[in-house]
Amino acid sequence: MSGLFFLAAFFAVLTLVILVIGVSSMAKNGDFNRKYGNKLMQARVACQFITVFLLVLLAVTAGNA
Repeated sequence: MSGLFFLAAFFAVLTLVILVIGVSSMAKNGDFNRKYGNKLMQARVACQFITVFLLVLLAVTAGNA
């Protein structure tokens, strides 16, 4: 397996962790959510973009092998 696969898997897991933190903080609706809710959403979207980009790159390079 290539390092690209492990990098994509890392960002996928990181996306999941950020999503769980964001949803749980939203459910509690406390000061943490007011302070970091938007930043968590931005971080999740960025990690999702990187994950999808890496998976597409992995698919393209696997097709050329």
